[in-house]
Amino acid sequence: MRLPARFRNQLPLRCGACHWRTLISALSLTLLSAALAAFADEGAGSGGVASPRLAAIQSRGRLICGTNGQLPGFSVLEPDGRYEGLDVDLCRALAAVVLGDAAKLELRPVSTNDRFASLASGEVDVLSRNTTLSLTRDAPGGNAISFAPITYYDAGGVMAPRREGVRSLAGLAGRTVCVVSGSTNEAVMADRMRLLGLAYTPLRFQNADQTFSAYQSGRCSAVTSDRAGLAARRSLFPDPQAHELLPETLSKEPMAMATQQADPVWSDAVRWIVYAVMQAEEWGITRANVATRLKEARANPDAAELRRFFGVEGDLGRQLGLPDDFTYRAVAAVGNYGEIIDRNVGLRSSLRLERGLNQLWSRGGLIVAPPFR
Repeated sequence: MRLPARFRNQLPLRCGACHWRTLISALSLTLLSAALAAFADEGAGSGGVASPRLAAIQSRGRLICGTNGQLPGFSVLEPDGRYEGLDVDLCRALAAVVLGDAAKLELRPVSTNDRFASLASGEVDVLSRNTTLSLTRDAPGGNAISFAPITYYDAGGVMAPRREGVRSLAGLAGRTVCVVSGSTNEAVMADRMRLLGLAYTPLRFQNADQTFSAYQSGRCSAVTSDRAGLAARRSLFPDPQAHELLPETLSKEPMAMATQQADPVWSDAVRWIVYAVMQAEEWGITRANVATRLKEARANPDAAELRRFFGVEGDLGRQLGLPDDFTYRAVAAVGNYGEIIDRNVGLRSSLRLERGLNQLWSRGGLIVAPPFR
């Protein structure tokens, strides 16, 4: 075997075995450089970024979104066979951006107990299922999840039938409380009752349907969940007015979509698609006027912020591995954040919940999108 001249000239003059060690090292470096160059060329069309999950979604031709499916206002199967809700609309926004069609979406119901395993195994591409952002879920030593922006600020609460005469947590001493096993609500309820020195009996179930069925059949004196979730379930009861939420707020429960930490490019893409619908509300861009606002951006070279937002100039989309018009696609599919809230859980919905903390930062709430620059 005759070595290429560029390798022969770099080999030491002594130690024949060393010749081969040096050759192997040189060849390894050459192959590594070629691989890195190929990787860079492959990602060049999307701003030099690459995502295994994003590539898998595009190859498959549909986005698989893990959701609840049992929670009115957030994700519930309607009589016409369609899933609707805040969490569902956000999934549609992702599909519209990544696949160019909000309908290229598979909504896969996952339970409280198997949601993180479904995400970790790759069974679902993203989790959009009333999931609370917490340290143990976010940390690499916990569930190793990357959370998108908070899309709904909720709080832990308790609901009881009016006939029980329970008006506060103190009235639950010695009673039974229904709860979904493995949920944050289970731990939060235990912590608060322990702090108050009140003994109670948690009655655990695998999912929300089982939990609220037991509650309605009288197997427990109260049920604990997120306050919005309690209001959502109550709206389905034969007599919603026969049940009341106790005044105490047990915890803060900020809800957010989630992806695997192992694919930061996909996590960033999801994050900024959510920010896009939030920013759209701040600028008054709606599903009805988004096409007009895009025309305005194209026609006005001085509207720098709007032009960057819509991808008329700059490469914000490509930096995320997304199309330059990703913000337009998201808003055109589902509207801005305020529209999503209003039709699913807000005053225009059957839940009729006040926006409260879920109002824009400029109106006294906590919803804010970082600058698109």
